[in-house]
Amino acid sequence: MSSAYGSWSSPIRAAGLAEASLRLSQPRIREGAVYWLEGRPAEGGRQQVMLAREAFAAAQPGSQEVTPTSANVRTRVHEYGGGDYAVAGEWLFYVDFADQRIHASRDGRSAPLSPPGARYADFAVTPGRDALVAVEERPREGREPENRLVVFRLPEQGLPPKVEAPRVIAEGYDFYSFPVFSPDGSMLAYTAWQHPNMPWDGTTLFIQKWSREGPAGEARTVAGGASESIFQPRFSPGGRLTFISDRSGWWNLYALRADGEVAALCGRSEEFAGPQWVFGLSRYAFLSEEAILCVHGVGGRSRLGRLDCLSGRLEDLQLPYSGYEGIQVEGERVCFIASAADRPSAVVALDLANGRPRELRRGSSLDFEASTLVAPEAFEFESAGGRRSHGWLYAPRRRDGQPPAAERPPLLVKSHGGPTAAASTALDLRIQYWVSRGIAVVDVDYGGSTGYGRAYRELLRGEWGVVDVEDCVAAAEALAADGRVDAHRLAISGGSAGGYTTLCALTFHDTFRAGASHYGIGDLEALARDTHKFEARYTDGLVGPYPEARETYRARSPIHFPERLNCPIAFFQGLEDAIVPPNQAQAMVDALALRGIPHAYVAFEGEQHGFRKAANIRAALEGELYFYAQIFGFESDADPGPLRIVR
Repeated sequence: MSSAYGSWSSPIRAAGLAEASLRLSQPRIREGAVYWLEGRPAEGGRQQVMLAREAFAAAQPGSQEVTPTSANVRTRVHEYGGGDYAVAGEWLFYVDFADQRIHASRDGRSAPLSPPGARYADFAVTPGRDALVAVEERPREGREPENRLVVFRLPEQGLPPKVEAPRVIAEGYDFYSFPVFSPDGSMLAYTAWQHPNMPWDGTTLFIQKWSREGPAGEARTVAGGASESIFQPRFSPGGRLTFISDRSGWWNLYALRADGEVAALCGRSEEFAGPQWVFGLSRYAFLSEEAILCVHGVGGRSRLGRLDCLSGRLEDLQLPYSGYEGIQVEGERVCFIASAADRPSAVVALDLANGRPRELRRGSSLDFEASTLVAPEAFEFESAGGRRSHGWLYAPRRRDGQPPAAERPPLLVKSHGGPTAAASTALDLRIQYWVSRGIAVVDVDYGGSTGYGRAYRELLRGEWGVVDVEDCVAAAEALAADGRVDAHRLAISGGSAGGYTTLCALTFHDTFRAGASHYGIGDLEALARDTHKFEARYTDGLVGPYPEARETYRARSPIHFPERLNCPIAFFQGLEDAIVPPNQAQAMVDALALRGIPHAYVAFEGEQHGFRKAANIRAALEGELYFYAQIFGFESDADPGPLRIVR
């Protein structure tokens, strides 16, 4: 291959990346055994519950599937899912994607627990293992689905599960999450919120007395409201309720005192939580009545620390990771999902007695030399109105010789989804795929991103399609002005909400010369009318109430301004996407065709929001590279697959 930027030979191949990358989530720990959920692109994205029985033994443990090979463990509550399974004693409870019912598994045998007709997620089992609480999402003809908390009675020891309609224990709010029992089973806590709020805008924390017969008395409010976000309630070993709140402007840890007042456990200008896009999240757990193991940090890097609840002292563990999720504790034994810039995500078991982490399963089986990978560089830049914004820059580094001195690399601006989400410093082989070929990448944490406190997160309130776009444009222009990238070869790419930011940048600005939208939004009105319940009112806060703010929706929808599109765009879309329906991509493609602008449209059968099948992940990655190679004029060995450029 040529020494020109974009044409470098790379050991990171799209086929291997797609097939060897696993989706690891939701670790659990029980009696020294560690469970986790594993999604496999090579099997069409199927998810299985895995088990390492002797996770903390001297010898490296093996792992095995513990859900049936016919099952795909994945709930569709809120469409994004999460909280797909739970372990309680000898029981494993999980949702099968095919029927969305709860299945109970024991001794290798599974049977349905819930009746058909609804979706379930986010399980909490009573300490006595006689009942299971879940979030239920039930369809209603001609109306939004109804969300509520329900309880199922569990069979006595030795008896099989019995399918029965659940009992409703909380209803009336639009959404529920985080049900959790106190250790003695006398209390249940949970969060709830109403339209138009999203869970990072405002949620309410409830506590409810509980008996073997179910709720005992009325639930009472502990904290939260329309402008305070509550995350992950949890009880201490002694029954004290703790939770994370952003009442200070940052997601910090708090506890409910005996007198009913709320007290801060550790007040810092750092985030101890993140956006609740999925169920089953865990950012802290109790080591003892006085000590908590918790994740904290700013931006794309976080640390795992031990918090003394009495003094407020936070001491970080010295571990080789910069990202942590799914914190679970059993005595001195800990498990979590960890990530770092130089290694794939992994299921990690940590014995605090010796401080040595053990990786039970890595998210990728691919192994590259250190010289192949480029570390992210923190990048702060000035955006519109003097706003200071953030990103992570990956500058290409030639492994075998020097690139042409007179040339600057093309730049790919990555616009993350959400938009209430964040860029990460975790190793992302999709980013390394670009950088290893000589294409610079900047992953932008535009205003509205999480990780920098509530004030930064709310920069996008009423300003979606403006602030995010300004920041992506400013990042590219700053790097071009500094001579770090080629100002004539700037591209932007994003998925979902990031696809919307991409399309806005290409429509309303002239900075970029090409772009790619992965299941992105072109018509905000169509999104407000057609999307699913969880995000049905999301745009109220991002744009304005609809239809009252209809003119703003139209003014920020690229589909209405095809005459302003003047550069090539590639579209990649799942045909079963209920979050951003495929008619959005088709409408933009039709507009480009009318203008005679080069474009490409790849539609994937059987894919929903985000691509899970290895063949489609590969096709989207290689197709995008091929597209840029044709537009920018560099050599590439990328296989275009189903992508065809229409000129």
